[in-house]
Amino acid sequence: MKFIADFHIHSKYSRATSSQMDLEHIAETAHQKGIKLMGTGDFTHPEWFNNLKEKLEPAEPGLFRIKNQELGTKSEATRFILTSEVSCIYSKNGRVRKIHILIFAPDFDTVEKINTQLGWIGNLKADGRPILGLDAKELAKIVLNISGNCLIVPAHLMTPWFSLFGSRSGFDSLKECFEEYSKYIFAGETGLSANPKMLWRMPDGRRITLISNSDAHSLPHLGREANVFEGDELSYKVIINAIKQSSKTNLQPPTLNEKLRFPTEQASNLQLIYTIEFFPEEGKYHYDGHRLCGISLSPAETKKYNGICPRCGRPLTVGVLNRVEQLADRPEGFQPENAIPYKSLIPLKEIIAEVLGIGDSTKEVESEYQKLISQFGSEFDILLNVSVPDLKSLTSPEIAEAISRVREGKVKVIPGYDGVYGKIKIFSEEEKKEVSGQRSLF
Repeated sequence: MKFIADFHIHSKYSRATSSQMDLEHIAETAHQKGIKLMGTGDFTHPEWFNNLKEKLEPAEPGLFRIKNQELGTKSEATRFILTSEVSCIYSKNGRVRKIHILIFAPDFDTVEKINTQLGWIGNLKADGRPILGLDAKELAKIVLNISGNCLIVPAHLMTPWFSLFGSRSGFDSLKECFEEYSKYIFAGETGLSANPKMLWRMPDGRRITLISNSDAHSLPHLGREANVFEGDELSYKVIINAIKQSSKTNLQPPTLNEKLRFPTEQASNLQLIYTIEFFPEEGKYHYDGHRLCGISLSPAETKKYNGICPRCGRPLTVGVLNRVEQLADRPEGFQPENAIPYKSLIPLKEIIAEVLGIGDSTKEVESEYQKLISQFGSEFDILLNVSVPDLKSLTSPEIAEAISRVREGKVKVIPGYDGVYGKIKIFSEEEKKEVSGQRSLF
């Protein structure tokens, strides 16, 4: 059995999030995309947590499905795993730190205990992703002492403003951030502006398992980054153990209490076999820059200007690529032995939209998208598995060629910077003119 999982999303109770991010729409969209397992997101929010308890029923141990939702058979229904993101903003070692942490929990009772303790610290009703004046180490301590079956994952590791290694408010190592609790950090999230190849250059990027998630605030973004597992068994513990087993962290460190290990159980063959990534240049913080001045710079150019915007004289926002250079102890292109591979993709609607030369939310794009889905089953099957000849039998040669180019990484990139998304192009301007002239099918 092979399945795709996206652990990090947000509900309609998070700021700047679509009102359609409810369980029913999330499950339906995940099914269409070919995502078997979704994180619930936002389990710290009281109303969303009540929603989860009311509408979800147990499936496999520690996993859930929506009651009475018709999405094929019960075995085919979208599964949910209890997850939430917390924003820790605090002062440490003379600097303000802003770290986003993703929490996995095995059951509703554990979530209730987590919510009770975090509710003593901050207002959980204000946002689906609560902002707490809490040291990230203390958050790990609270959660893991409630249940060692929880998993603590630093989110979008390299983002400048809100991440563990961020240039503006982060740390230089896991140890500096989590201190004695760093031995309980088994995984980190790559984020949209970085990929495993970049993080492999850093010591901590080689130590922990690198997972990838969408951090979606709207339905179309579900699965824009994801994880692909393969094995015979499906349950919360099996999934968490698969993530832990891929880490170079000692899996049986001296524990603070006996709850910090799963009970002894038969080993599973479930493995994380690869991750699905953005092209990192498309992320909002890949290059350095200054959004207000429209300045985008490579690390070498930033060095030339001494980190100062050449237009306004203010400090540049140092992006992910530059930050990796600062923390790396291996050369560009280094790949550790037995590294989990990855594949970079572009969402299907964006591919269709580029070929047609129109927006990805237009009726024409939606019509072509639905035609392909109805024929081939899911978006990820189309992007990853369907042969090019089979694609050409149903869609235009140009769309089939575009999907093939994305699979091979033959794209053109304009890197994002300082909160501005990058641009990924499949065809050059000349090629687009040729494609435009061949679009009689549409």
